[in-house]
Amino acid sequence: MFLPNFVKKAKKVSYNTYILLKIGYYNLNSKNNQDKPMMLINPRKIKKSSLKLEDKLSNTKKILNNNHYTESNRVHRSINSKLKRLIDIIGALVGLMITAIIFIPLAIWIYKDNPGPIFYSQTRCGFNGKKFTIWKFRSMTVDAEKKQHLVKNHADGFIFKNPEDPRITRVGKFLRSTSLDEFPQFWNVLTGDMSLVGTRPPTPNEVSKYNDYHLLRLKVKPGLTGEWQVKGRSKCLDFNQVVAMDLDYQKKWTVWYDLYLIFKTVEVVIKREGAC
Repeated sequence: MFLPNFVKKAKKVSYNTYILLKIGYYNLNSKNNQDKPMMLINPRKIKKSSLKLEDKLSNTKKILNNNHYTESNRVHRSINSKLKRLIDIIGALVGLMITAIIFIPLAIWIYKDNPGPIFYSQTRCGFNGKKFTIWKFRSMTVDAEKKQHLVKNHADGFIFKNPEDPRITRVGKFLRSTSLDEFPQFWNVLTGDMSLVGTRPPTPNEVSKYNDYHLLRLKVKPGLTGEWQVKGRSKCLDFNQVVAMDLDYQKKWTVWYDLYLIFKTVEVVIKREGAC
């Protein structure tokens, strides 16, 4: 029996792909979906793919770019927002000026407390899984990554957190509680790899363990701040809760909501709520 091509393709769609098509990337531009529950599936029940990170991200792009999606749903509307990008550039320039002012005293303090590099760099995954180098003021000992296996992970899921991590230096505790360690990331914002507001940028190792549901959080740029910073910071130790907040941000996104989160972040940082 003759079947149209789109029917043949539809038959080849896997169960996980079907789930993605079912939720329709939450149809972010549809007003009809604003009152629907955030989590339509249980992410714990989705089997983890054995594909390599590069293949997994490639397949996800194909899934989200197929003909079952409208043009408005292929790319989150924040990606093409010129106003959001303008705010990012202005914010990044202001942030870098502040970073330049505080650099010398912080550099001396960091080196004196624990001799070594002033900056810490790490590969992270951004929009659509694109890898980039993130920059921070170093808040841990120089051999921190080699000792990670010795530190217990207090988080549940594909993130690593330990509020009492012994690798954090004395200066590092202050930098983290005030979020000063993240100021070099304004450079990442200026170059376009990050935004002032977005999702938490994961490592390639974390992304390699994601299922299709988790990969949806990569459909916007990672941010210096976001839902997790305002509502949880380091107190949020459940990865699925982080993902839910990231997808909630995508659903509610507007430029005005970004500005709201920026002001709330300033308030949270000043009060040092949820810092570690």
